[in-house]
Amino acid sequence: MKQGQTSFGCFKKRKKSERMETNGIEKKKNGMEIDPDLQFLLKGGQLVKIRSASWKKKRYFRLQEDCRTMWQESMKTFKTNQTFALDDVSEVRMGRHSEALRKYTEEQEEGCCFSIMFKGRQKTLDLIASSTEEAKQWVNSLDKIISNINNLDSQQKTKHWIFSCLKKADRNNDDKLSLPEVKNFLNMINMDLDSCYAEMLFKKCDTSKSGFLDGEEIKHFYELLTDREEIDVIYAAYAKTSGYMSPENLVDYLLKEQIQKATLADAHKIIETYEPDENAKEKKLLSKDGFLMYLQNPSTMILNPEHKDVYQDMSQPLNHYFISSSHNTYLMEDQLKGPSSTEAYIRALLRGCRCVEMDCWDGSDGEPVIYHAYTLTSKILFKDVIRTIKEYAFKTSDYPVILSLENHCSLDQQEVMAHHLSSILGSALVTSPLGKGMPTRFPSPQELKRKFLLKGKRLSKLQQPEADDTNVTEEEESNDENEHRGEEKKKRKKKIQLAKKLSAMVIYCVSVQFHSFEDSRKNQSFNEMASFKERKATNLAEDSVNFFIRHNVEKLSRIYPSGSRTNSSNYNPVPFWNAGCQIVALNFQTACTGMDVNQGRFMVNGKSGYILKPAYMRDVATEFDPITLARGQWLKHKVFHVMIISGQQLSKNESSIADPLVKVEVYGVPADVAEKETSHIENNGFNPAWNESFQLDVYVPDLALVRFVVEDYDYVTDNDFIGQYTLPFNSLKMGYRHVPLFNQDGDPLPSARLFVHIMVFDAE
Repeated sequence: MKQGQTSFGCFKKRKKSERMETNGIEKKKNGMEIDPDLQFLLKGGQLVKIRSASWKKKRYFRLQEDCRTMWQESMKTFKTNQTFALDDVSEVRMGRHSEALRKYTEEQEEGCCFSIMFKGRQKTLDLIASSTEEAKQWVNSLDKIISNINNLDSQQKTKHWIFSCLKKADRNNDDKLSLPEVKNFLNMINMDLDSCYAEMLFKKCDTSKSGFLDGEEIKHFYELLTDREEIDVIYAAYAKTSGYMSPENLVDYLLKEQIQKATLADAHKIIETYEPDENAKEKKLLSKDGFLMYLQNPSTMILNPEHKDVYQDMSQPLNHYFISSSHNTYLMEDQLKGPSSTEAYIRALLRGCRCVEMDCWDGSDGEPVIYHAYTLTSKILFKDVIRTIKEYAFKTSDYPVILSLENHCSLDQQEVMAHHLSSILGSALVTSPLGKGMPTRFPSPQELKRKFLLKGKRLSKLQQPEADDTNVTEEEESNDENEHRGEEKKKRKKKIQLAKKLSAMVIYCVSVQFHSFEDSRKNQSFNEMASFKERKATNLAEDSVNFFIRHNVEKLSRIYPSGSRTNSSNYNPVPFWNAGCQIVALNFQTACTGMDVNQGRFMVNGKSGYILKPAYMRDVATEFDPITLARGQWLKHKVFHVMIISGQQLSKNESSIADPLVKVEVYGVPADVAEKETSHIENNGFNPAWNESFQLDVYVPDLALVRFVVEDYDYVTDNDFIGQYTLPFNSLKMGYRHVPLFNQDGDPLPSARLFVHIMVFDAE
C-alpha cells in the first residue's frame, strides 16, 4: 500500500472475493500478515461459556473482519449477537485462574479453561475449549493480535477507529456512502456538522456526481476531516528546504520550540525512524506526515520519557518513599453489599499498588476468609488471595509489597494463616531482619525487591524475645460510634489474641496505636507504625503538619478512608502526601478524581509504586510547612504557561455529540492549588480547537501535579467526564506536546488526546 493510502481508498464496489483483499490490507495494518493464528480467529469456533454452576452454554466466537472486534453468537431468539472490542481486553489468562472457573469447573478441566479479562468494570468472560490444544490456540492467537493492536502508533489507531466507524455507517454494505450514511458516520465520530456544511463537504468529495462516495472520494473525505491545521502552521514555519524539514531545520525546531538539546545526529535518527516516504528519507528530509508521526509518538508526548523508567534513588530507607496503597483491596464495589474478589487484588497490583489490605475472619472448614465484616459483602478464601498476590505481585513492579493484615481470627485460624503465608510465599516473605544485628532503620526498596512484608500486630518488640507462655497482647481502641457522632472520643482497652507464628512474621511494619508525636518519638521503635483514619489525619495535617512530617522522616504512617464512606468514595490524597505520609490508602475500585491523582503520582519512576520524597521531607530537623511556606529549599517559584490548542477523538459515546471543554488543574501545597478552564466547543468532539492560554504560579514544584480534564459541557446539569491525564509537575516536557487521555477507570482512550504548548520559567 502506498504512503498516504488508507483502506478507505479500497471502497470500490467489488465481488466478495475481492473485498477480502481490503480486509487483508486491514490485517496488515494491524501489524499482522495472514498467518495461522489470524486465520484461526477469523474462522472462529464453539466454546462453552461459564457463568455459574447451572449456566454453562455453548457459544460461537470469531474475529470480525475489522480484526479488532470479537463476535459472539447468541442462541436466544430475538437476542442481538454480542461483540466486544479487543482494545478493551486487559489479559487472556490460561487455566482455571478466575473465581468462576475455580468454583464451577473440575480440576481435570484445567487445561481446557481460559478467561478473557477486561479493562474497567466489564465482567470476565470464562470459557472452556474442547481440548487443551484448542484452548492454547485461542489464548496464543488472541495474545498475538492484542499485542499487535497495542503496538500500533497513534496515527494507525486513529485510522483503524475511523475505518471501523465508516464500516458501521455503510449500513447496506455496498462499500459506498450516501449523504445520510455520511451524516451517520459524522455522528459516530462525535462531530455534529451543520447540515449545509456536511452537504457542501459531501458534494466537494463527490467528484463523480453519483450521489455516493466511494474509493478515492472516501479517501479525500477522510483527509479533509483529519487535516491538522495547527500542525501545518508549525511545520510550515520550519520546513525551509523545498517544503520539507532538513536535519538542520529539525534541530532548529527542537531547540527553539521544544526547549531540548538536539544535534544533527538526533535529527538524522528522527528522520530515519519516523519518515514514511522512502524518497524523502533517502534525501534526509522530514515530510509533514513524518513530522506528525514524530509528534504523536509516546516518547515525544507531555511526559518526560526519562521519568518513565525507574530514575530515582531506590536505596533510601523504605519510609522515605510515597507508596501506592489500597484500602479494602478485596472489594470490587461498595463497602456494604459489593462482591469481594481475588480479581480486585489483581487489578490493584497490575496498576502498581504496593500495599494491599486483607480483613481476615474465621471461615468454615477451618479456612480463614476475607470480607467486610457485618455487611453483605461476599467472602473469599485467605489462601486464594495469597496465591493470587504471589502470582501478580511483581508483574508491574519488582519492588516490595506490603500485606496489611486486619486480623480478627481465632488462634487456630491464625495458625492456618501463618501456614498459608509461609507455604505459598516461601522465602519471598520477610520473616527476619535483613543483614546482621538488630536493625535501627528500614531496608530500602532495592534491598527488598520481590519481597513481601507483613503489616500487623506483634506480641513483643523486635529486639525482645517473645514470651513462651502467652498469645495475648493489649491495644487501646477508640469508640468508633462516638467518634462518628462527633462526641469526645472514649478509649477502652481490649485484649488481642495473637498466634506466635503469625506474630513472628511481622518484622518491619508492626501495627501500634498513635497517642501523640511526642509519645511516638520517645516510645515507638522505627518499625512500629500507626494507621490514621482520614479525619484524624486531616486534623494533624492541618494543625501539626511539621510535626507530622518529622514523624514520617523516621516512621511509616498509613491513612485510610472514613468508615462513613460506605459507597467506597475517596478523599483527596494530596494533603497527606504533603504531610509526608507514605501509605495513603485509597479505594482502587472507585473511579474518581482522587484515584486519577494517585495514578498520576505513581505514573513515573517505572510505575514501581514508590516515589522518593523530596530531601527536605527526609530531614528529621526539617522546617518545611506546606501551609505557611516559610523560606527554604522547597520554594522554587515557577511560572507555568499552558496553551490548550486542540483535541482529537474526544468522544463520550457514539449516541451523543460532545461540547468539549478542557480544565487544567494543579494539585499540591495549598498555595499551588488552582484551576483554569477553556470555553466549550459546540458539537465537535472529533477535532475541536480552542487556542486558549493560561498562566499559573507553582511554588513547590516537587509536590505539585498537573491534571488535564476534558468534559462535555452541559448548561443544565453537571458536565460529563470524557477523559483525563495527570502527571507530576516536574515530569512535564516543554514545547508542543500531545496529552494522551485516560477513561474513568484509568485505562487509555486509544485515539483521544489533546494538543498543547507548555512553557515553565523561573519566576523573577
